[in-house]
Amino acid sequence: MRDARSEGAGLSAVKKRLEAFAGEVLAGAMNRPVQVVNGGVYLRGLIEQGPRKSLEPMCERLGAAADYQSLQQFLADSPWDPALVTRAVAERVAPAIGVQAWVLDDTGFPKDGTRSPGVKRQYSGTLGKIGNCQIGVSVHAVGATGTVPLGWALYLPEEWCEDADRRQRAKIPAEVVFKTKPQLGVELVERAAGWEVAKAPVLGDQAYGDNTQLRERLHDAQLEYVLSVGAETKVFAPGTTFTVPARAGATGRPPTRPKADREPEAIGALIARLADDAQIVTFRDGPDATPLTSRFVFARVRAAHRWHKGLADVPREEWLIAEWPEGADRPTDYWISNLPADTAPERLARLARLRWKIELDYKQLKGELGLDHYEGRSWIGWHHHTALVTAAHGFLTLERRRPNRPRPA
Repeated sequence: MRDARSEGAGLSAVKKRLEAFAGEVLAGAMNRPVQVVNGGVYLRGLIEQGPRKSLEPMCERLGAAADYQSLQQFLADSPWDPALVTRAVAERVAPAIGVQAWVLDDTGFPKDGTRSPGVKRQYSGTLGKIGNCQIGVSVHAVGATGTVPLGWALYLPEEWCEDADRRQRAKIPAEVVFKTKPQLGVELVERAAGWEVAKAPVLGDQAYGDNTQLRERLHDAQLEYVLSVGAETKVFAPGTTFTVPARAGATGRPPTRPKADREPEAIGALIARLADDAQIVTFRDGPDATPLTSRFVFARVRAAHRWHKGLADVPREEWLIAEWPEGADRPTDYWISNLPADTAPERLARLARLRWKIELDYKQLKGELGLDHYEGRSWIGWHHHTALVTAAHGFLTLERRRPNRPRPA
């Protein structure tokens, strides 16, 4: 066992590294020394042991190092940009984890009362039911050896957007308007795409994949995606041809828009017809992960949504992916992807199944770092808190990557 002296020296070294990390990721967002000091204190409070990571119990644990009133003002009102902190953390941590994908998702924050910004009775996947909560949308870079959040946005329901009194009490900026979760999510992705972070395919569940505007925005931004979709999503089957029909008569303007030789169909029905094309695929979630094996169907299809709206001449070709485990009556999941036509089946399968890692991220962010412990009623305070939790998470990720970090006794 390590003796008390060596353990104390180790804790002192960790404290110095935390102070250096805090200065590195906070300085660009904060223009006053007291802000950087408070940010460092808050990070320490988030990382140190304690059952509750809201401001009052953290200050009690930190003692003389923390000034409650100063920290409260720092969180709820201080004019520093949380996105700059998140960016600094992402650009510092992402190179260390071997980014494989970006995962888009949302999570619930259970709340009492009605005054926390965005709170209402609404469905939360975190709760698995309708409950009184806030919903936060986030995007995370998932790597072979870790993860790092790339952005946070608080979902503001329409009734909140239209209530001037509630907006004023929660200090919600005038420029904040109603946006759906997919709109918030794609904006976070587009913002992070301008940072010095390795780009990777964007993954998301059906709530995001079924949103055709999100898919088009990602594609137009030259971002790859593998997004879950519902069985009723319609596509043109492989082999569909598009030709411009001949003019029907001697007069009139000749047709210019191609016509498909068949109608689009629901992907559930299409995959059922392609069941004989299913193949066994073995893949890994990471370099040291146990190999996983499942049965998949892969097909090159063309999405039908823009065609029906008259917005596309010939829809672009994409991957349709379906996981159909041996012995199952039907596929368990469907995905659509704009990855290149020569992408290996192993990579398509691995990316389709990689989204689960975000649940581990949320578990650590909430269970260890108090992501859902913020008790303030300030819009900017919520975003400040999530950015600082991101910084604490980033520091711990780097600490775990240190080759000479002490092992438990």
